[in-house]
Amino acid sequence: MRNIITVVAIVLAFGLSGVALAADGGEIFKSKCSACHGKDAGGTPGMAPKLAGTDFIKGDAGPIKATIINGRAGDAKKYKELPLAMPKLGISDADADALVKYLKSL
Repeated sequence: MRNIITVVAIVLAFGLSGVALAADGGEIFKSKCSACHGKDAGGTPGMAPKLAGTDFIKGDAGPIKATIINGRAGDAKKYKELPLAMPKLGISDADADALVKYLKSL
């Protein structure tokens, strides 16, 4: 019986640690995106466009993730009138997926 309890405790510990390590898209947005796109993803005039509820965010996740991973500069820059380019965020694939999921929830 003692061995069963030990095994169950170990399995639960490892299972719950995976949950604790799961990426939090809201926290990633807050730390990496909100300075330019605003705390509610409503954009910042003259700096960065609105994200919340836009056709881009409502669309396919692939281009959103690609923009997060690769940024947009030079010819790839969509809003050429804005002074800043979208930088590469330097985050993992899992964090990018979590960020896309968060943006789609707005």
